[in-house]
Amino acid sequence: MPQIDRRSLLAGAAATGATLAGSRVALADAIEPASGLSGKAILITGTSSGFGRLASELFARAGAKVFATMRNLPRPEAEELRKLARDEKLDIHVIEIDVLDDAQVAAGVAEAERIAGRGMDVLVNNAGIGITGPIEVQDMEATRLAFDTNVLGYQRLARAVLPGMRAGKQGHIFAVSSQLGRVIVPYAGHYSATKFAVEALFEQLAYELVPHNIGVTIIEPGGYPTKVWVNRNRYSKELKERVDQRHLDGYPQVVARMGQEDGSGRTADPMDVPKAMARVLGMPPGTRPLRLPVSGGDIPQVAINEVCARTQVEWLGRSPLGPLVRAVHKA
Repeated sequence: MPQIDRRSLLAGAAATGATLAGSRVALADAIEPASGLSGKAILITGTSSGFGRLASELFARAGAKVFATMRNLPRPEAEELRKLARDEKLDIHVIEIDVLDDAQVAAGVAEAERIAGRGMDVLVNNAGIGITGPIEVQDMEATRLAFDTNVLGYQRLARAVLPGMRAGKQGHIFAVSSQLGRVIVPYAGHYSATKFAVEALFEQLAYELVPHNIGVTIIEPGGYPTKVWVNRNRYSKELKERVDQRHLDGYPQVVARMGQEDGSGRTADPMDVPKAMARVLGMPPGTRPLRLPVSGGDIPQVAINEVCARTQVEWLGRSPLGPLVRAVHKA
């Protein structure tokens, strides 16, 4: 395989990142209205609030058949969404799926496919959690929960929908990652570690699904004021209360703040994320991006995305795997 000129690679990536950052406009203003969604069967995880709930509403209002999934039914959020569907005559079906439960994932996807009469057209892997604090403070219970939800949950859903998508010879999968899937903030627990795993998992999946005409887009949101902070505080507080004091002693100021975050100062519109997904689905298959940063503020991962894409193409582009890599990176 050819050698990569590292200096040129990094210089090109930095220039691209600087150009994009300097010319960025508010994403919500740049996105076209949802189009091309009429009749699409779309399964979304984590729809009790946040991006998942907003995506369910946006896609259904654009004519999609939406399978809005959430755990722990019955719950008020499910009834609110069902009432909205009745009041606005939207094609929304609320289905119970806990992404930690293999049997629920299989049964929930099977029910969605039964109602749709075919495989899913779109999967939105969105359900996730955050637990803050130093790495040393994260006990194995917190570590397992973070990876099982944010990584293995995405894997469960992807495996469940892919046979139906392959049978239909089309489809698209969204994986909601984060800026923190490419850059790292200290004291954020295992959140970056799980989102880095999501980035790798779904980039590999994108290559492997090229022959099946199934696309993958990794959405990389910045900070948005969603209810993720409510659950994050609960998980972080529970962790702080149960972990051995000897692990807490090294980080007193950080530990004092665990369980008290409120997401203040975040004013971007969370609807940016579902609008970005709708914009991607309005693009012809084969032209949709592998990664899409979505932020009302900084997008520090742009240069990283660029250098990684160029590295993949330079490394594997002329190998037997080259057609897969070039197809994903449009190279």
